[in-house]
Amino acid sequence: MREYSIAAIPADGIGPEVIAAGLQALAALERRMGSFRLHVETFPWGSDYYRQHGVMMPADGLATLKKFDAIYFGAVGAPDVPDHVTLWGLRLPICQGFDQYANVRPTKILPGVTPPLRGCGPGDLDWVIVRENSEGEYAGHGGRAHRGLPEEVATEVAIFTRVGVTRIMRYAFRLAQARPRKFLTVVTKSNAQRFGMVMWDEIAEEVSREFPDVTWDKMLVDAMTMRMVLKPQSLDTIVATNLHADILSDLAAALAGSLGVAPTGNVDPERRFPSMFEPIHGSAFDITGKGIANPVATFWTGAQMLEHLGEPEAAARLMRAVERVTGAGILTPDLGGKATTKEVTEAVCDAIHSANI
Repeated sequence: MREYSIAAIPADGIGPEVIAAGLQALAALERRMGSFRLHVETFPWGSDYYRQHGVMMPADGLATLKKFDAIYFGAVGAPDVPDHVTLWGLRLPICQGFDQYANVRPTKILPGVTPPLRGCGPGDLDWVIVRENSEGEYAGHGGRAHRGLPEEVATEVAIFTRVGVTRIMRYAFRLAQARPRKFLTVVTKSNAQRFGMVMWDEIAEEVSREFPDVTWDKMLVDAMTMRMVLKPQSLDTIVATNLHADILSDLAAALAGSLGVAPTGNVDPERRFPSMFEPIHGSAFDITGKGIANPVATFWTGAQMLEHLGEPEAAARLMRAVERVTGAGILTPDLGGKATTKEVTEAVCDAIHSANI
């Protein structure tokens, strides 16, 4: 019996609802597969913790998490707590503290989902977006001076290092190499950002020589948004900076039908630290407590977590179960359906146990 330790951090908004659904599906997989076991410990960190203690997580939070094999994260953000406090107080310290430099966001149109793009269906949009997750525009360097005065100035310094760009580029080329099309698109804005982005272009060219079997091209980020909408079939694996990929992956999720189906893995490829897996939809306080949050992204990111842990058969079974459920039209309101979180979760658990999944 293979055993893994999982730190669950449901956090804010619909996070507790979808993480509970995800853990229910993972428990169903444990029973069905019988070959592994997940030992889950849940941590009450987030905005409620902040209101009580003045911090989003304890000072020794990273030391506590370091012993786990993976982290299963819900969502962070609350209407009464500034966004920069919630993000820099919990999620980003984990990503940066554990050097989870590869943010991996698969996107595809699931069976039964009607995407907004005319004439686009399952198979026409099947991408993986690789987001540099440790530096760039979210490096956290900058400052403000002369606050409140007419000459007030704020700087936000985007930091790109040769080490950081090279390692994410190699990761993206390797991922593209492992996919059937062996095709990568590198996204920058090197016509206007003539230092950091030009270095991205140069390093992409250098790294590409290590992968002669991978075809690649490059796009400016503004043109990339048009290509994603007008020619989705022309894309496969995509790599971009922290900010650019953050924006493009939300567009990708919308084109696939909903943020509610979009997963993310914050990965340390060298496995020095635990990696963290989360849906990208955010805390969604407008639907919190209504029982209609879409758990599909949390199931999908659970499958990513299982793959990372070395359980590809369990991950594949989970995704087959999800696709059977969406294909049967059991969808939450964000996808045009009427099903509740509980109904989708129970349907997925039933499908996991099905003999022909």
